[in-house]
Amino acid sequence: MAAADRNERHDDYTADLRAEQAAHAERAELDGHACVQQELTVHLVLSPERSLPVPALLAYCSEDPYAVHVTFHLGQDSPVAWVFARELLVEGVFRACGTGDVRIWPTRADGRSLICMALSSPAGEALLEAPASTVATWLEQTLRVVPTGTESAAMDLDTELEALLGSA
Repeated sequence: MAAADRNERHDDYTADLRAEQAAHAERAELDGHACVQQELTVHLVLSPERSLPVPALLAYCSEDPYAVHVTFHLGQDSPVAWVFARELLVEGVFRACGTGDVRIWPTRADGRSLICMALSSPAGEALLEAPASTVATWLEQTLRVVPTGTESAAMDLDTELEALLGSA
């Protein structure tokens, strides 16, 4: 693929991320919830010598205080979204953690601090590298919105149960 084509596709993905970010923020504002989002470029590791840049969006909202949402734009018509525990990402900044579908650990490569995310699903597996400083700064912002240990207070449990069980 020519460099101009890659740049045009990256611009399209960036525009999609911004639209997604604006829609998410608008929904949160209408619902009275605080959200923290961060655009970044992660690298999809293909081999020890080769990786591809992937536009991504980190999103956290107080209405879902235990979860982080990560959306990857891999060049497909629809983005790939993952949701996992914020606590897992916080721990992964400092040490290897996670089992099964999501594993996270810090590393250094070429003098850069990185966060590695190994994601596994029935559709396939991916190893992604993200800049540690960007992820850590974003996580600090999420912890200001809902500090660790106060997540349950940020939830409206009655509303959640009603939505889950229906208005029987």
